[in-house]
Amino acid sequence: MPNLTKTQSLLLTTGAKRADNIAMPLPKGLHGAAAKKVVTMMCERGWLEEIDANTRKGEPLWRETGDGHGTTLVVTDAGLLAVGIEPVVVKTMAAVRNRAVLASASASASTSSTKKPTPRTNTKQAQIIALLQQPGGASVKEIAAVTGWLPHSIRGLISGGLKKKLGLLVTSEKQDGRGTVYKLDAT
Repeated sequence: MPNLTKTQSLLLTTGAKRADNIAMPLPKGLHGAAAKKVVTMMCERGWLEEIDANTRKGEPLWRETGDGHGTTLVVTDAGLLAVGIEPVVVKTMAAVRNRAVLASASASASTSSTKKPTPRTNTKQAQIIALLQQPGGASVKEIAAVTGWLPHSIRGLISGGLKKKLGLLVTSEKQDGRGTVYKLDAT
């Protein structure tokens, strides 16, 4: 996890809590040249992205483009990871918030089944899934060597992220010399 300033951390965590990960409005006291410098640097690092603002939805503007439109800032998946938030979790929470808004707006709640989140590619979560799908599975030490994560984080991802959120069947067994080995059926 990169070293972030308080302002960067506040901007990313606050944006992660908002609908569609919109980073606007900026924190109090951050405006003018300082805001431009912080935002430019965060965009260069891939933590923020400038997108067209939907003014009909009331999205706040970062800057006007001159053609009657404007842009807003959105926290990217890299920005979420920079503050230690798994993008899958944020997308799941956004889906929960959207369902709550739709349910309160509509008097007749629909009984459609909810879609389970799917694993993302090119993430540490995907790396761990690949390790668990190997014929011999993987121990916490082996996973830590690949990801650099601490053991409690690995066990938390397996229990909460893989088993509960994604609904994957992860089995574990103790093996001499390896400790607890976790396996995931490749099917």
